[in-house]
Amino acid sequence: MPESNVSAEEIFSEFKEHSISEFFRKNSQMLGYSGKVKSLTTIVHEYVTNSLDACEEAGILPDISVEIKQISESKYGIVVKDNGPGIPIKIVGKALARVLAGTKFHRYIQQRGQQGIGAAGCTLFALITTGKPIHVISSTGKQSFECDISIDIKTNSPVVDNVNSLGGGSSGLSIYGEFGEVKYERSDHGVYEYLKRTALSNPHISLRLVEPDGKDIVFPRAVNEMPKKPKLIKPHPLGVGTNDLLEFAHRSTGRKISQFLMDTFSRVSQGKIAEIKELVPSLDLDKEPRNLKWDDAESIVDAFKKIKWIAPELDSVSPIGEEQIRVAIKNILNPEFISVIERKPRVFRGGIPFVVEAGIAYGGGAGKAGNDGGASGNVLRFANKVPLLFDGSSCAITEAVKGIQWKRYGISNFDEEPVSVFVNVSGVYIPYSGVGKQAIAQEEEIIDEIKLAVMDCARNINKYIRGIRNKNLQESKYKTIMRYVNQLSSDLSDITGREKEEIKKSLEKIIEGRYESLFKEDEGEDGQQLVERGVTGE
Repeated sequence: MPESNVSAEEIFSEFKEHSISEFFRKNSQMLGYSGKVKSLTTIVHEYVTNSLDACEEAGILPDISVEIKQISESKYGIVVKDNGPGIPIKIVGKALARVLAGTKFHRYIQQRGQQGIGAAGCTLFALITTGKPIHVISSTGKQSFECDISIDIKTNSPVVDNVNSLGGGSSGLSIYGEFGEVKYERSDHGVYEYLKRTALSNPHISLRLVEPDGKDIVFPRAVNEMPKKPKLIKPHPLGVGTNDLLEFAHRSTGRKISQFLMDTFSRVSQGKIAEIKELVPSLDLDKEPRNLKWDDAESIVDAFKKIKWIAPELDSVSPIGEEQIRVAIKNILNPEFISVIERKPRVFRGGIPFVVEAGIAYGGGAGKAGNDGGASGNVLRFANKVPLLFDGSSCAITEAVKGIQWKRYGISNFDEEPVSVFVNVSGVYIPYSGVGKQAIAQEEEIIDEIKLAVMDCARNINKYIRGIRNKNLQESKYKTIMRYVNQLSSDLSDITGREKEEIKKSLEKIIEGRYESLFKEDEGEDGQQLVERGVTGE
């Protein structure tokens, strides 16, 4: 064998451990910071998402403003303010400057952000692109202060400087940061589009955007009711893997595995414990959970799959709501026709509950505006009420919508019609396909449920389009017949000796009676009366 020129000791002499912050500093694209426009949108997304969750948890109707100031060609200052509960001074550093720290990802409850990266990722991005900290003004109602926040990348520790106490005032949070390698533009992936879609999926929010050129845009609150708060639930046995079970067990302070299973998971009773004993007779369910080994955990998960379970609790999911979606779409898009459906809760992977809501807007401001003044079809994707603007090609929503035969529903070419398809997936756990949380993984159960929801809406769209076409046909027939009324009246007058005008009025009355539906006012915000007339062929 040839002699080695380099020893193992020399090869591994450069071996180093890296903190989580340092890893993400070198891989910022994993957090959504890839491309100047996307990076700016990601920053706004993270701060607005945090503000929405904080306001809702405190029971406050959200008032959020976003102001963007251009500092140089690729450097912008961003201010995001809310009227939420604020952040206490003892927590502010951890909340905004420690990666994988937060109040969300350890709880089995529906929330927008769940990975503990968002706001800390923004602080990190500001640091590596401008070298500047984030400036924070926070008021909890009892305590108000301002400070500068940064991150010690080597230790993933927050650095809080220049703390000043402020006077009293209403609660809220204001964050200002300067960011490099970003760009503002009005595009399908820009901040304006993101906030417009946020207003669509959160009709209880009041949103204000001040663009770099000073233009002030307001997306007004469409409803004055807070959405239903999601319920904190226990995980269902069918949604748990071997590694999940081990993590739960090793954190448990219980004395017996049997009691640990009943305390940790929903639908696990003494009867189910007896079934597990029967399926895995070699397993000692009286030993401490922290001593559970991989093989034992694997056998428990296999037993879970063989047992007949009651479905998981479904009130843990908080969708937007049919009426709220309808109001928001009308408020933002003002289409000619709206069809909205909320499906019943379903589960994927056997035990994770989710709900699909879908809406289709047709005509008016629906669709994507083209350069020629026309409109083309577009898909508005949401997960837990958060807009998904990027990575559309790999998303379950896109896959489901593309899989629909639109010609069956009166839309001959989706890409050339003024139609917007709205889809929101809500659940305690959203299977994102990447850390950036911009696409839903293509789980079969989720895709199927989205298709069913969209097709339900599409049936109503088909009725509406048929009604429009029928009305256009009737109008064409009416106009054609009316062209000959004058000549026919004259001819009949010559034959019968009656007055021409008298005959003309009689003929017009007969024709208008035949086409009476053309002279009725359309009723209903979604054109339902017009649809019914079109379907019945009146």
